[in-house]
Amino acid sequence: MRRSLLALVAALLSAAPVLAQEVGEIGTDWLGNEIKIEAVADPKIQGITCHVSYFDRGVVDRLRQGNWFEDPSNSSIACRQTGPITVGDIDLGKDGEEIFSARRSLVFKSLKVNRVYDKANDTLIYLTFAREISEGSAKMAISTVPLFSANATWEKGRPQ
Repeated sequence: MRRSLLALVAALLSAAPVLAQEVGEIGTDWLGNEIKIEAVADPKIQGITCHVSYFDRGVVDRLRQGNWFEDPSNSSIACRQTGPITVGDIDLGKDGEEIFSARRSLVFKSLKVNRVYDKANDTLIYLTFAREISEGSAKMAISTVPLFSANATWEKGRPQ
């Protein structure tokens, strides 16, 4: 029983989106507003790092806006090869898979990063967007990492 529980916990942790490492924090005004920059390593593809930037409202701005528990949906992303690329068992479907998620409000909004593989162009596509339950958001950014000259290794063989 204990072994089964440990296996379940390990499976859940390995399937969970990765955490980001904050690498930059730029103050934008005297209200305490900042632009945060985080590095996100793709959990299933070694050698690729995405840098995601987003706006983080300060206390004064939160009080002035009257919306204490929510940050704007705006974000930006840039993904690059940062080492030898080894592609693990990734979802090859058109909707790809989520590799990162962070809350942008207390309940209803989160910042997501999804990866999609473009087989025809041998390219990984990374999309950052805000998921809002109450109303959708069209705020998004995209970055691509071509694999054609990266000498990428596929653990389960290149898709045919």
